[in-house]
Order: sequence, then structure tokens, then C-alpha cells
Amino acid sequence: MNASKWHGHAIGRGVAAVAGCTALVLAVTGTASARTAHHTPDAARQVLAAKDGWAAHGTGTTGGARADAAHVYTVTTWDAFKAALADGGDAPKIIKIRGTIDADGPGCDSFSVPGYDFDTYLKTYAPETWGRDKDLSGEPDDTPEGLRRASQARQDAYIKADVPANTTLVGVGEDAGFKGASLQIKGVDNVIVRNLTFESPLDCFPQWDPTDTADGNWNSEYDSAVVHGSTHVWMDHDTFTDGDHPDSTLPHYYGRIYEQHDGELDIVKGADYVTVSWNVFADHDKTILIGNSDSAATAAVDRGHLKVTFHHNLFSNLVERAPRVRFGQVDSYNNHFVAGPDHSYSYGIGMESRLVAEHNAFTLPDGVRAGSILKKWKEAPVTAADNYVNGRRTDLIAVHNAEVPGEMLQSGAGWTPTLRTRVDSPRAVPALVDHGAGAGHLR
Repeated sequence: MNASKWHGHAIGRGVAAVAGCTALVLAVTGTASARTAHHTPDAARQVLAAKDGWAAHGTGTTGGARADAAHVYTVTTWDAFKAALADGGDAPKIIKIRGTIDADGPGCDSFSVPGYDFDTYLKTYAPETWGRDKDLSGEPDDTPEGLRRASQARQDAYIKADVPANTTLVGVGEDAGFKGASLQIKGVDNVIVRNLTFESPLDCFPQWDPTDTADGNWNSEYDSAVVHGSTHVWMDHDTFTDGDHPDSTLPHYYGRIYEQHDGELDIVKGADYVTVSWNVFADHDKTILIGNSDSAATAAVDRGHLKVTFHHNLFSNLVERAPRVRFGQVDSYNNHFVAGPDHSYSYGIGMESRLVAEHNAFTLPDGVRAGSILKKWKEAPVTAADNYVNGRRTDLIAVHNAEVPGEMLQSGAGWTPTLRTRVDSPRAVPALVDHGAGAGHLR
């Protein structure tokens, strides 16, 4: 699928920006509805409306709405963006992004350390030479793998950007966003990210792991955005895509795709109180991960956290993880899922997850069965009510259990979401979401 299209509609960009504070005052006092909020005149100072998902819990999410004039920035380059992030510490700030900012730097060759050579890497770790029973974690620094690690560290330092607390990032104009960036919302509170298009970063130095599956795999780093141990985060009217570099353009080595993409949005490491609304997630494989491991150490951090709401998002031409959930108490409603031919599953039911998936619409092509919408990874109950598949109300749990009897799912997540604004009929969701989600549709 072309990255600029979904379900027959073009992905637009832009944001209205005129002065006004009435809707902001209403939102701060908790009386603005979600519909009013989306028509706030000054998007840069808009706060999350009361009851709009988990990010409205407790103190709510205001981002940089209270920034003074000295902490409002307009940036057009990667260096200027990073400088604005670093300026003023945790003081409320608003950073307006104008145009598409390229975070790729001068290219992959610029990140390579002296001595690194990809052809040498391929010869050294070819399965017929290295085998398939030992990974590369023990390789010294002066080996091809060690030099790959050092090169990847250079890219890591360049393309990652740490977002501080009390910050609003908002796109301005018709083409605002990032190419090849990885936003790190890590260990902070109160962040808003709106009206931005993210083209997934390409890992210049994926690692070969011969032990990952029977055939081995190339594993990459860098999500477009990571919410890591942070609280009160609102992602709204953004577009996530692989852009000019879909997986179909990537080469193969050792008989496996040379995977250079990781996730579009990951929410991990005890992150909490996140609302993901009116976004487009398109043309990607491993899209959204909530909780990144089943391990005991991860459980100690994640258990009781990872409270996330997804509503009015478009998930288009994805393979999997929309999202995959471990431990999280996740509310997903009024989303539109448009499956492509490579669809594997939409919702991944993982370790101790408590997913509520209601009032959603699914558009499936011929050959993709409704039973694949849910995927069971671990025993965990799920609530799935009032969902429509190709225009017909469908019991997602029942159809999954009928089509995949070896992975029976249990009904009843054990909780009822209360942090919702207006809930639309799932019959209306495709038209509402397809015309209103993503960058350029902030009203």
C-alpha cells in the first residue's frame, strides 16, 4: 500500500493555528467535550479533555500549555529541535515543528566506525560458517559484530531525542513531522505529541541472531516513539508510516529479510496513563507493543501499570501488534482496522493482559478471516463487545475460538472503562476515523 494512502483516502497534514483561549479554559476545568477539544483554536496550548482516556486520570495531561513566551519554539532542523528540547529543563514548553525534519543525518556511512565492513560481517556470520546454535552476544569489540555494535551506538546517539516533562510537540503547516527520528519519552510526566507525521527510522546496522527461530533473524532497533516509564502522555492526530522504505523494499540476507524497522509506538517499562487518539498507523509489521517481555523482572515493573486508551485510530495495512499487550489494562474503542493481505493479527493477548476491545470496526479483504483479529499468546481474559467486521456485528472471541480451537480465549477482562468521552456507533466509525484521523486533521 502506498504510504500516502489508506482505504481510498489521502493522508493530509497541517494544523489550524489561530489565537483563542476559551476552549483551553474549558478543557482545564474539565468541562470541554472531546468534540469541543478537537476544535480548539490554539492547538499548541490545548490540554487533554476530562475523561478522555487513561491520560486524563488524576492530574490529567496538559503538556506545555502553561509555557511562557520564552519557552515557545518553532523549529525546522534536527539540531534546533534537540536544542529546544534541552532548553529550560522541565519548565513547561511548546515546540512547534514546521516542515519535515530529517533525523537521518548524512546517511548510514557516516555512522560506521573505522574497520566496519558489511561484506565481512556477512562472510563471518554466514550460517554455513558460524552455524545456528550460538548468538553473537559474546563477540569481542574488535570483531565484525563488535564493530557493528559500535556503529549502531553512533546512530543511536544521533537519531534519538529525549522529550522532557511538561512538553507539547505540535506540527504546524501541511508537512510537519520527522523522517528517521526516534522520540524517547522516558521517565517523565505530562507530554503531548500532536499533528506530526513520523516516517519510521531505518536501522543502518541490524544484528543477525542465528538462534532467533530455526532459520535465524535480523533484529533492528529504533521505534518512531517510545513511552518508557513515563506517565500522562497524549498522542493525538499523528501519522506513523514506513514512508519511502516499506519492508517490501528491504533486501534479504541468509534467506531472511534484512529487517531495518522496529515498532511505530512502544509503551513499556511501567509507563502509565496514556491516551492514543485519532492517529494513523499504516504500512508496518510490528506496530505497537505494550509491555516488552514476559520475564519476572519485567513483571515486577509492569504489573499494575501500562494503563492505555486507544480510540478513533486508523490501523491500516499492518501485519501485527495493534497492539500486542502484556500486563496492561488497555481500553480500545471506536478504532477502524483495515487489514491488508499480509495481516497476521490485530490484538495480541499476552501475559496478564486485561484488554477491553469494544465498538470497533474491522474491514477485512478476501482471505483474511475474522478469527485472526485476536491472537492468544498467554492465558488472559478479554472483553470484546459490539465490534463489527465488514459491516456485520461479530463476536470476536466466539469466532476466534471456532476458527482457532487450539488457542481458546476466555471472555471478561474484569474491569469496565469509565474514562471515555463520546462513544460512536461502530457502524459510523469507518467514515469518522478515515476522514478525521492522522496528521493534518486537527480541528
